[in-house]
Amino acid sequence: MSFYNLERFSVFIVEDNAFMRNTLKDLLQNLGVGTIRSAENGAEAIEFLKSVKATSAVPGGLYVDMVISDMIMAPINGLLLCRWVRQSKDCPNRFMPYLMLSGAADNAYVESARDLGVTEFLAKPFSATSVYEKLMEVIDFPRPIIATHTYTGPDRRRKKSREMEDDKRKMKESDCTVVYSAGKVVKPKDNTDVWIFKLPNSLKEKAGGMGKGMTQGEIPTDLLEQAESKLQTKKLDFTDWAINYLAELSDLCTRALANSERRNANFEKINLLAHELRGQGGTFGYPLITVFGKMLYEVTQEGCRMDDSAVEIVKAHIDAMRVVLREKISGDGGALGKKIYASLQAAINKHNNPKV
Repeated sequence: MSFYNLERFSVFIVEDNAFMRNTLKDLLQNLGVGTIRSAENGAEAIEFLKSVKATSAVPGGLYVDMVISDMIMAPINGLLLCRWVRQSKDCPNRFMPYLMLSGAADNAYVESARDLGVTEFLAKPFSATSVYEKLMEVIDFPRPIIATHTYTGPDRRRKKSREMEDDKRKMKESDCTVVYSAGKVVKPKDNTDVWIFKLPNSLKEKAGGMGKGMTQGEIPTDLLEQAESKLQTKKLDFTDWAINYLAELSDLCTRALANSERRNANFEKINLLAHELRGQGGTFGYPLITVFGKMLYEVTQEGCRMDDSAVEIVKAHIDAMRVVLREKISGDGGALGKKIYASLQAAINKHNNPKV
């Protein structure tokens, strides 16, 4: 292997949480990425990408090599942004790698992302190593771009196998139009047409990995170790951020109890905050925050109970997470972690089965 240099890379981060946005920016800088730009949501991202398109032909103009986007954002989420990237003529590069980052890594979400043209799915909580591995994947093993009347994105079949060769439902390459330039039409008009874009590996070339016989590369080990170490130093910052989020959750519970007519809106906000906590606790050394955040996210999804007992269940989750942060419980917490989990389950059971 040879070492890659990511200084010429331009990565665009789309993340609505300022703390996580800055964390990702710092992580990529520590991995050696030269240019990092960001947006707070999909709507802001689209406007920025339009400006990139407008200046791309100008010497020294803006450019983007890949997008790393959160999934759950408003007013335009990561899935809708990916669809725009893959389909809009205003996008500067419909074929650039699109990495989806989300704590909602359930199969349904992953499949939806894949079907809209996402290149890689990176689950929260993440580490410097997991981000690094996804970057190496898109550099070393770019998949051909498939364009049909309804889909534009990487070939969803990652590996060739005997099973795939025997699958009669799959079109053979000889049945498709093979294109070697991204400058041509990218969306077939005929419903039965399939185009395969086999493009030069520009990312590998930028990274300096086009040497004779070179198939894979890596970044210097000290850069990865530095990125991982600096990610862990953000643990104290995360604690402050999480405490503020728990205070906001408590305030939403108070409002929900005081005004039943606004309860639905309050539960929607509770669900979004739970999603943030579920996605980030483990990244900063608090996997129990991820566990309890996921539990709260699941019991506050659309169609959930919203009576007073449901509010008390939310409060029980908040109390459990506060103990984790106050006691600085890392890992599974051992005996204390089991005790907190058991107390939370007991509170949930109590409010799910109130005595008559």
